[in-house]
Amino acid sequence: MGPQAGGGEVTVTDTPALVKLTDVSKFYGNIRALQGVSLEVSAGEITCVLGDNGAGKSTLIKIIAGLHRHDAGSFEIEGEETVLANPRAALDHGIATVYQDLAVVPLMPVWRNFFLGSEPTKGRGPFRRLDVELMRETTRAELLRMGIDLRDVDQPIGTLSGGERQCVAIARAVHFGAKVLVLDEPTAALGVKQSGVVLKYVAAARDAGLGVVLITHNPHHAHLVGDRFVLLKRGTMAGSHTRDSITLDELTRQMAGGSELDELSHELERVAESGPDRPSGTADTASGTTAP
Repeated sequence: MGPQAGGGEVTVTDTPALVKLTDVSKFYGNIRALQGVSLEVSAGEITCVLGDNGAGKSTLIKIIAGLHRHDAGSFEIEGEETVLANPRAALDHGIATVYQDLAVVPLMPVWRNFFLGSEPTKGRGPFRRLDVELMRETTRAELLRMGIDLRDVDQPIGTLSGGERQCVAIARAVHFGAKVLVLDEPTAALGVKQSGVVLKYVAAARDAGLGVVLITHNPHHAHLVGDRFVLLKRGTMAGSHTRDSITLDELTRQMAGGSELDELSHELERVAESGPDRPSGTADTASGTTAP
């Protein structure tokens, strides 16, 4: 890092977060999608954003990815307040987003999907062509560097498992210089084994020095790899914790509703103790008569 504006020497503690949102809000007309949401993403850390359907996770992703602008609050990238005009601006700042559908072309080989939209060429003028060998070798090397040993990078990416496709997307983002990797529910449609594979490569991205935002509704997956946890509920902050300050049980409880679940439990116990109230005029199945 360079010197501070005041001329002092920068220490590790002075290093700004890669991405920092403070009291960010987003409104669509009269509809509140997000209000007062804050999070921090630092290099070499995984920040998990948890919430149920409708909690505001998708809106938060779109703001970080440059698809939507926030209406209030501040959005800082490496200490500088920023308004992202579009997803290309986010990429230029080193923010890569891997969506749940992955946006791959199933029938194209792995190496072609790896470079999709950023294909290197060789030759000049009418002899200019895709550098296929470079793409094949780079794809193979980058996947191996992340610990992904594919049988054949020429195979169609559609033949890979869901977990393997997620891992290719993560390796691609790392190769193209991402500083911040945003992952939208990467384990949502995967089984236990494939989820474990993906989480392994999420941790590998963190260990490579990236800041990772992991969007998930699964507290078990989050607690396995997360360093920070932000809980959303109906577009507002329901909690913000570091790994050392919260257990898996408490994280699960807060995400599942916490006090609301306690109230429901008490209500169910009360109903069980008082017995069901049978409406007047219902048939008595044992006697065949009608209750008065």
